[in-house]
Order: sequence, then structure tokens, then C-alpha cells
Amino acid sequence: MKRFFTEYLIEWKNRTHKKPMIVRGARQVGKTYIIEEFGNQHFKELVKINFEETPELKQFFKTNDVGQTIQNLEVYFGKGIQVSDTLLFLDEIQICPEAIVSLRYFYEEIPGLHVIAAGSLLDHALNDLQYSMPVGRVEFAYMYPLCFYEFLDAAGENALVGFLKSFEIGDGIPLPIHDKLMRLTRAYFFIGGMPEAVNVYAETKSLVSAERIHESILKSLEFDFAKYGTRSQQITMGKLLKYIPKIIGQKFKYVNFSGSIRSDTIRRSLDLLNMSRIVYLVHNTKATEIPLGYGMVEKVFKPLFLDIGLANHVLKLRLTDLENKGLNNEGSLAEQFIGQELLCFPPYFTENSIYYWTREQRNSSAEIDYVIQMGNKIIPVEVKAGKTGTLKSLQIYVAEKKLDRAIRFNADLPSVVQVNTSVKINNAMEKVNFRLVSLPLYLVGELNRLLG
Repeated sequence: MKRFFTEYLIEWKNRTHKKPMIVRGARQVGKTYIIEEFGNQHFKELVKINFEETPELKQFFKTNDVGQTIQNLEVYFGKGIQVSDTLLFLDEIQICPEAIVSLRYFYEEIPGLHVIAAGSLLDHALNDLQYSMPVGRVEFAYMYPLCFYEFLDAAGENALVGFLKSFEIGDGIPLPIHDKLMRLTRAYFFIGGMPEAVNVYAETKSLVSAERIHESILKSLEFDFAKYGTRSQQITMGKLLKYIPKIIGQKFKYVNFSGSIRSDTIRRSLDLLNMSRIVYLVHNTKATEIPLGYGMVEKVFKPLFLDIGLANHVLKLRLTDLENKGLNNEGSLAEQFIGQELLCFPPYFTENSIYYWTREQRNSSAEIDYVIQMGNKIIPVEVKAGKTGTLKSLQIYVAEKKLDRAIRFNADLPSVVQVNTSVKINNAMEKVNFRLVSLPLYLVGELNRLLG
């Protein structure tokens, strides 16, 4: 299965100056598979240690003498570990904190050795690390579920990927191609981007088989709860896992989730889900200029789920039943789709941040689905599931922040219009003039290029 992340690993391998890499991502997004495939294809030897399967090998990392560690590994695996020809892969490294610390010494003493570490619950380990973190001696990379383009490629639709990558503002999209891409977008809503689910669907075209994978993944995520948090928090996390898909696109309100669970327990449970990368919290920002994080409102947020296919499985929605029917949550599905895509944009060495904007005033409330930073500019992003929708909130935001362009994703063909109108703000009419770029949902992967 082709992943764009592999291209980043190849670039890392060929770099003159590199550091041991720690790959972060949720369970079952494909970290182990991609790193192993990369090791087998681009190195003469792959030496893989899975600390979950062979915990006894933790003994090799109790020393800071990495030369001795390498010798022990060579004897154990019966392989020579050569600086330029071997990839040392430390999987489930969160189980061995000493191995995390050793990355510093690999960098300092054997700088040419290619070392990659990964782990499903790695963020918890890094947060609780009792040892000295190898700051400045490691680099991070981030993996997510398959993006829509990777889904298309796995489904044998790589010609469509090439078509979208060559699209330019002002080009037309033939209606049959648009309709096909919208059908595939809808299929992605329900299959999602978890590699195993996509792979089984690509091989069998069986939606039921994909559903079985979804159920298995969700159960494994729940089993992980026992590895962190108190018993009370584990119960709350289980409830949140089933609740959050219902409120995607909505502000999280503690009282709506539960009137009987303490708010601090809920918040800590949300933080644990966030560290596990099962949930992403999209915070409200009041920033009028970059960086957007400076205006972040910590207590005001709306959640996104790890994967749109998993979210629909939690809601017990099936594509086979709903292919030709409308859904009550079409809007939230579209918002999850765009948010999930925005989060997995390259470059992979940085963790993307997305925000939203809201103004809660009586008779004058407004909300922008996403606010992103592109270069040195703020870009508001509106998401519509259908072909129509009002622009009132967008006009208010653009007027207040003095912006000259905005993005709308919807189900219609692409268009660009100059919006020139007036909008009421604080009981006064203000003129607003901006360029509105409307793109079909499936073109979200080209956002950076098209606005660049």
C-alpha cells in the first residue's frame, strides 16, 4: 500500500545530517508496516526490536554504551549492524524508556546509523518520562490514517489522483468525473483511512469486511485504556469514544456529555484520548493575526475523531443502507473529512494545528468551521455538505479580521467569485470585499498548492 510518508523516510535516509527519528501516531495507522517496508526496500539489513513481543531485550538498553548495545544486538540477531547499510527499528519503544534515552547516544556516538523508533502510546511515555529526554538529539515525524489521495490510489484510481494534482484554479471539471469523485468521497466517509480497512476493501470490495476491521480496531483502542489513566478515567474514555462521533462539528459541553461525571475527570479523559491521538481538539482562536495559537481559547473546543470511517462505525451508519439517502449528520461528516485532511498535510516533521472561530452573541452568533495559517496569512475555511449554504459567518469573519480571501469546500463544481457586499457587525453595516474560492470536497489535498 503506497503512503506519501514513505517519500519523507527516503528523504531522511538520504540526508547528510540526520537524527534518530521518532514516529508518532495513533494505533493501527500503519507505522510499523511502513517502516518495515521502508527498511526492507532501502537497506541491506533491517534489525527490528518490538519491545512488546521481546521485552527481555530491554536489558540491552540499560547501558549508555551504545557500542555495547550494538554488539549485543548483533549477537542476538546474528546480523552485522553497519552504519550505512542497516536500519535499526525500535518498535513499541514506549515500553522501554531506556531505549528512548539511548537515542541521544546513538546520535552523538554513531551519528551515521539509521535509527527509527515508533509506538502507539508513545505520547504517554514521553509525557511521563522519568529520564532525561534526548532534546535536540532526535527528530519527530507524524503519521495519520490514509488521506483521500492514498485511499484513491489503494482503490486503483491513481489516474484521478494525477488529474486532481494537475488541476488549476479556473479549470473546469467534467461532470462525469466530478460525480465519480463525489461518489468516492462518500465511500471514503464510510470506509475511512485506517490501512487495514482500506486494504481489505480494495481487495474484496466488501463493505462488511471493512466493518469487521473497524470493530476490531475500536475494541483494540478500548483495550488500550487499561494501560493508562485511573479506572474512573478508563470508564469515561469508553463513554467519550461513543459520544464524540455524535458531536463532530459542535462545541464540546461537559454538561451535555454527562451531568454526573466530574468535569475534571472528563477533561483529563479527553486529554488522555488526545495524547493517544484518538481525538483531536480543535480549539477556538480569537487571534487577529498569526500565529493563531496566541489567541487560542483553552476551554472552548470541538472534537474530531481519529478516522471518519471509525466514527461512522460507532454511529452504526452503513454505506450499503445509505448510499442514496440523506443523513442527518452530512454536515458533520463533511467537517470531519476536511479536518482529517488538514491535519495530515505535509511536511511530516511538524504537527499541524487547526482552529475554529466562533462569536456567541445574542441574535448575532457566527462560526467559521476552520481557521488555518497559510504562510503568513490567516485563511478561513467553511465546509458545506451540499452545493448551497449561507455565507453570513464568513462575511462577518472576513470583515472583522480584514482579510481578502476565504475558502469554501462543498459538493459543487469549483468556482471563484469576488464577494462585494455589506454585513451587520455590532449594529453597524460594514462593507466586505474578498475573493471566495469554492472547491469540491475532494480537492482539499490541493489547498496549499492552489492558494500558494
